[in-house]
Amino acid sequence: MNHPHPELGLPPRLDKGTLRIVALGGLGEVGRNMAVFEFDGQLLIVDCGVLFPEDTQPGVDLILPDFSYIRDRLADIRAIFLTHGHEDHISALGYLLRERADIPVIGSALTLAFAKGKLRDHRINPITIEVKEGQRRKVDPFELEFVAVNHSIPDALAVVIRTPAGVVLHTGDFKMDQLPLDGRTTDLARFAALGNEGVDLFMVDSTNADIPGFTTSEREIMPVLDRVIAASKRRIIVASFASHVHRVQQVIDIAFQHNRKVAFIGRSMVRNMSLASEMGYLHIPPNTLVDEDEIDAIGDHVVLICTGSQGEPLAALSRMANGDHRIRVGDGDTVILASSLIPGNENAVYRVINELTRFGARVVHKGNALVHVSGHAAAGELLYCYNVVKPKNVMPVHGEWRHLRANAELAISTGVKRDRALVAENGVVVDLKNGRAEIVGSVPCGYVYVDGQSIGDITEASLKDRRILGEEGFISVIVVIDSQTGKIVAGPDIHARGFAEDLDLFDEVKGRIEGALAGAVASGINGTHQLSQVVRKTVGSWVGGEHRRRPMIVPVVIEV
Repeated sequence: MNHPHPELGLPPRLDKGTLRIVALGGLGEVGRNMAVFEFDGQLLIVDCGVLFPEDTQPGVDLILPDFSYIRDRLADIRAIFLTHGHEDHISALGYLLRERADIPVIGSALTLAFAKGKLRDHRINPITIEVKEGQRRKVDPFELEFVAVNHSIPDALAVVIRTPAGVVLHTGDFKMDQLPLDGRTTDLARFAALGNEGVDLFMVDSTNADIPGFTTSEREIMPVLDRVIAASKRRIIVASFASHVHRVQQVIDIAFQHNRKVAFIGRSMVRNMSLASEMGYLHIPPNTLVDEDEIDAIGDHVVLICTGSQGEPLAALSRMANGDHRIRVGDGDTVILASSLIPGNENAVYRVINELTRFGARVVHKGNALVHVSGHAAAGELLYCYNVVKPKNVMPVHGEWRHLRANAELAISTGVKRDRALVAENGVVVDLKNGRAEIVGSVPCGYVYVDGQSIGDITEASLKDRRILGEEGFISVIVVIDSQTGKIVAGPDIHARGFAEDLDLFDEVKGRIEGALAGAVASGINGTHQLSQVVRKTVGSWVGGEHRRRPMIVPVVIEV
């Protein structure tokens, strides 16, 4: 990947009394959030999430943070703190705990419940420490304080990290909804108190930093959802993040008002909402919830809440759109996508919308109705934070490059010196000492791909091969030659996939291959490898010139 600081080498040895911060994910991207804090030879990790693949990464299930920086220092990790229970903050935890299972995991009640649900898939029973806002906890040499923040999931926490090197405030994901459904606002008063004490480094959510004004309150969605559900005559299917408890609560409340039953569809949705209900974060009216098996008997008067709002290929909504789910979407059904697009998922989501529309469904999404509001602070909210926190240094986190840059500029506009607003990327090393944060180097930090049971085996080269196979096709050429004379004794035998159905198409190039091989042998070229390259070049030139295609070409030359 392109690095923003190509001049940087490996960081120097960490000075005594200095706090080092290295992001292993989450900078320059919306996902796989993970930051490592080091002081006095000990490590603290904040978040450990995944990134979901784009269309240019075929066959990839998940993308993990790069653990190589800490792999030789697993024994030095004192704890992992999880800011909240979204997948881009917790879902890589199982892969890290596979390498050392006894690392304590700190988080709020709901965050830990969602994390434990994920870890059961890895057959890991973690050591957990439950905390609440207002509490402090010593994790030598780090002193942690937890601050309530509002997000699109209950129980989200910011964290204050105190060391002799200075005070760091990491917001996690947050916004400043003044009328949240659960009454739990971002504790701006505590932010201000911390500002009066002195915040040396402010690590701030950047997702909506380039959007002016303020994020719409979650409550504003309810009237719109009510109108859509009231006007629907048949079934209603609502796709949401499997952890968005507040959104699900609104859908359940409206469904109850309209005498509709509710069913959860999708493994993660069923698991998370069951946990949220058991713990008191989700309130389901009596006789409202039904099992998936009961849907057919109920008929049209039902609301199905499912996964797949981001077009994930194996999620319930995507399978409905493909026609391979037991629930068939038909004429008159209403589908609501109660989410915003994560960068990179646009094509997948629009593909799902198109297929559902083709089946006759009415599809309601953020583009045509207010059925979603963001869980992240917009520029106006961030300015408030900068003015009350008054940080000495700022390091924007959680965002693509345009978000990080926009956030840095907001900080500068409130009085933060330009050289104290650090825009970094994954692997860039930031040291904090004596109230000053500066970039001191970088460490290797790439993408780690999960493909089925394979972790880290896929390279950028193999992904390139997959893209070529998927987009351009595959051609293999088998030629048998006499080792003594160099003459062709069998072939060329050409096989193609994803390129052309008519094999007669290749008659023209067979003659070219024979001529190229004869010329190569006559000029003294021998050996199967060299002759294979001649075949590859000949076929590549023909297919590129005649058909404007770039398929994968696999030549096989056999000597007998």
